[in-house]
Parts: sequence; structure tokens; C-alpha cells
Amino acid sequence: MQKIDLIKKLLPGFIPLFVFVAADAIWGTKIGVYVAIAVGVFQMIFEYVRNKNFDKFILLDTLLIVALGAISIILDNDIFVKIKPAFIESIMALILAISVFTPKNIMLAMSKRYLKSFDFNSEMIQKMNESMKRLFFILLIHIILTVYSAYFMSNAAWAFISGGLFYIIFGVYMLYEFIKQKMRKIEYLPIVDEDAKVIGKATREECHKNPDLLHPVVRLHIFNEKGQILLQQRAFNRSVEPGKWDAAVAGHVSYGETAENTVIRETQEEIGIKPNDFHFIDKRVLKMDMQSELVLVFFTITNQQPKADNDEVVAVKFCEIEDAISSGLEITPAFEFEYKMLIQLRDKLFKNK
Repeated sequence: MQKIDLIKKLLPGFIPLFVFVAADAIWGTKIGVYVAIAVGVFQMIFEYVRNKNFDKFILLDTLLIVALGAISIILDNDIFVKIKPAFIESIMALILAISVFTPKNIMLAMSKRYLKSFDFNSEMIQKMNESMKRLFFILLIHIILTVYSAYFMSNAAWAFISGGLFYIIFGVYMLYEFIKQKMRKIEYLPIVDEDAKVIGKATREECHKNPDLLHPVVRLHIFNEKGQILLQQRAFNRSVEPGKWDAAVAGHVSYGETAENTVIRETQEEIGIKPNDFHFIDKRVLKMDMQSELVLVFFTITNQQPKADNDEVVAVKFCEIEDAISSGLEITPAFEFEYKMLIQLRDKLFKNK
């Protein structure tokens, strides 16, 4: 829902561009520029009367049409205006790339600004990041097609690719998101007491909105035979602690699944190894503003070589536990909380080695 609302907020800024594409195909570059500028000015006045402020995105789009249109008219070369759609989309693609591939989620900040009453929990943010990544690659493909058509294809072909094709691609993408949402399998998590006894179930979304629904998560710490601990760096598009270093494995227990089965599943999914012999260490209740977790902590010793080959993990490495703190690595609060316990556990396991 938040993705659709955000798109509704951003789409009006593209109207001058789409008007220019249509007018240029009918009347030529000069008339197209004039009509698009007129539409942009009308939009800004309309938005100001309605909301008492100027829409900066519409203003940016209109100013870019003015600048590139003026260059095209002065130089008598419409190539500058033809690549303008690709230029606008490149700005959007850059914003998406920063939001998805770095810790700076610009689109999330914009969404929270526009949708102040909407509750963005961690699951929704994760799904939003996945959709933004797909949209980034869609824009990238359309940018390449637009630039190619501007230089090497007819005006009619360019007009369709830069305008009509964008509507088609965007419409297909929105239909895909709608169908995917409707067909999405609902994931249930067990509701437990502080002794890990299952007392009910709720959807993942409900658990992440209600701190009264205590649900279990597992964390697995992995040692090698040298007593070094395995750390994973969380992907930068993760909704919680993006880019930080954490325990080798962490994940939610699904309803009907034991904590031990979750450890095996998550370890195979996240770092590509199967733990054959692991042991329970401790449990604790972690209460947050929007959710509460029963954290179940395990450990194992292995010679298997882990690998980071999925969307959730950027890198993995073995290191001394002390180095995780002293070397300046940005670690999660959860790992920092478990630090002393892990030191004691290592010294106990490897005291004769």
C-alpha cells in the first residue's frame, strides 16, 4: 500500500515530461517545449492553491525542460531534448540505487514524509526495498532504450519508446506487484511465553506491529577450530541494522517449526552450510517499540567454508572475538550484548587448545 501511495505522490512530477513527448511527436520540439512548460506552470499553480506549497519535483521537471529545450532551440538540435526523459529517469534511478544499495534510504525518508500516518514496520520496509531494486533495473533498461532510440531511431520510434513504452512497462510492473501481493502466501509465526512454549500464532506482519505478541527468533554463533568466530555483514538494503556485522546466522522461527529446524534452514540459506552439531546457549526477551522477540542463542564448531551468496548477506569472515569490538567494525547491538558471553564460551571450549 505504501508503494502505491508514494507513486501517486511522485507521478504528477512526470506529467510535463509526458506532455512534451506527446506534443513533440505532433507539433515538433519548439511547440512541445512551450506546451510542456505551460502544463508545468499550471501544475505548480494548482498544487500551490490546493496545498499552499510548491511541488519541488514538478518544478525540477519543468526547469529541466526549459534548460534542455532552450539548448535544443538555440543549437537547432533536438537531441538534447530527446535524451531529457533518460536524464530524468537517471535521477530517479540514482535515488533508487542509493536507497537500495547503501544505508541511506532516500525513498523511505520520502515515503515517511508523504505518508506520516502510515506505520512502516521492518517487514514492509524489506518488501519496499525489494520492489525498489526491481524498479531500478526497469528504469535502467528504459534509460538505455531511450538514449539508443534518440540517436539511432526515427522520431516516431523515439516518441513511443521514451513515452508510451514507459507507460506500458510501468503499468505491467504495477500489475505484477498487485498480482504478487494478492498471491502472497501469508507467513505465520508462533506466539510464545517466556519459556518458549507455543500459546498461539499470528502473521509476521501482526507480530511486527504488536509488542504484546512475543515470537521466537534464533541466533547461531559459529566457531572454527582456532576459536575464531564467524561474522556476517548484513546487506545494506536490510530494514534492520543494514550494513552492520552480526552473528553468523539469525532468523525467525516459523509456525509449526522447531527452533532447531530454523537454525538448520537459516544457516543453509544465509551462509550455505549445514550445521551438523549445534548447542543451545541462552535465551532472552527483547522488547522493542513495535515488537517483542524471544531470542534463542545457539553455537557450533565447524570446518565448513561459509559463503555469502544471497540478498541478505554482503560478506562473511572469521575473526577473533575481541577484534570484532576493537577493530572498529560496526556491529549490531545484539552481538555487542552477547560479546562477554561469547568470550566466556570460547575460553571454555578452547581452553586446552
